[in-house]
Amino acid sequence: IKPPYSYSDLITMAIKDTVDNKITISSIYKWITDHFLYYRMTTTYWQNSVRHNLSLNKRFEKVPKEKNNFGKGGYWRIKPEYEN
Repeated sequence: IKPPYSYSDLITMAIKDTVDNKITISSIYKWITDHFLYYRMTTTYWQNSVRHNLSLNKRFEKVPKEKNNFGKGGYWRIKPEYEN
């Protein structure tokens, strides 16, 4: 059964479950599949919806990686004005 949470809710839960309140997109996918069996058992199409929500939802913002942290992508966090 699909969990009763929106993609923005799932993203928010994943971010809030980190120590520094920021997370990479691949870690968001992993968090979702680790916590909800449904997303492990279905196709990966839901990942498009997660990316879409990160890009368009005003609650989230991309944070650049630190200069000494190499690799692709950056971190995502909840904008301070939406933390509560």
